[in-house]
Amino acid sequence: MTQWGGPTLLALFAGFGLAFVLVVPYVAISYRRRGEFGVGRAVAGVAFLVYCFALVTYTLVPLPDLSAAYCATHTSLRHPVWNPLQFLSDMRQFDTGLLDNPALRQVLFNVALFVPWGVFARRFLGWGAAAAIVGGFGVSLSIELTQLTGVWFLLPCPYRLFDTGDLVANTLGAAVGVLLAPVLWRASRDRRDADEPRPVRTGRRLLGMALDLVGVTVLGAALLVCVRAVEYLGDPARLTGPGRPLLDATLGSWLPAVVALLVVPLAGNGATIGQRAVLLTVVGQDGGKPSALASVVRFLVGSGGYFLLAGLATATGHPSALSAWWLAANLVFVFFTRAHRGLTGLVAGLSVTDSRPARTTTSV
Repeated sequence: MTQWGGPTLLALFAGFGLAFVLVVPYVAISYRRRGEFGVGRAVAGVAFLVYCFALVTYTLVPLPDLSAAYCATHTSLRHPVWNPLQFLSDMRQFDTGLLDNPALRQVLFNVALFVPWGVFARRFLGWGAAAAIVGGFGVSLSIELTQLTGVWFLLPCPYRLFDTGDLVANTLGAAVGVLLAPVLWRASRDRRDADEPRPVRTGRRLLGMALDLVGVTVLGAALLVCVRAVEYLGDPARLTGPGRPLLDATLGSWLPAVVALLVVPLAGNGATIGQRAVLLTVVGQDGGKPSALASVVRFLVGSGGYFLLAGLATATGHPSALSAWWLAANLVFVFFTRAHRGLTGLVAGLSVTDSRPARTTTSV
């Protein structure tokens, strides 16, 4: 693996993992701010998370063996380089062509590393030009201080050098990104009001279903982690003991599914957490909130049934494809039912509509 291969892989795994956890609140915020999801901004959001983790991993990884001998032989790392043009002297130490000079290539890398920061700060975060450049300087300074302090005194000694040249190069990169932002990132031309109702289309229905699946999965994982942490604090040996499939099924599938896909709709306007995120609601044949019976039927026929079957396979230890077929049937019916009401709407007699009230105009 190359020098940067390890940090890059770590950044990718961490960025996509955090994106999976944050996707439900991100979609909910997007719909409330702009009235729609915006695939381009979603891709940019994942890229921004990966980029942020890349800054962290490139700062901390790879970690050397910080033994007493290492610290004793690398005392120079305790002394910052205050001359921002030190790289010019370093370049003279290498008998290579200009573009092959390691010292110059390091400077160019530090500039390029912060160009995305300027673009993201301007277009994704919506910062002004000055704020984006100052923010780049602040992030770079925090990186240099992390290196100078040995990851804020968590390690016995520094293992990378505090270099003001890096600070200048990073800030310059952020400024270049600010200049390139209008060219590299075209703003959306959709200027519709976020409160304006939109048609219920297939993609929006599928996105709501996907968010339900993600939300229940994340909630189940959080419950299992909390229980395991409490058990570990009480008796660390229990983590290496025999598995408890019934408990795993209850906490990982059944309980979070009942809470997110049944209790939340019954307590609210009838919509699940995924439907709420994409501003959808569910109505009965009379146009009002679904009855409790209709909500239970919808839960059993839809995603709730999928998690019940998946949990049953976990509890019994007998994997089954029935849950996958159950989910596939729900996905197919979204395409081939009127107004994309899906299998649950067809069986329970429910419809899916935009939760934003239609606007009325009055004549004067």
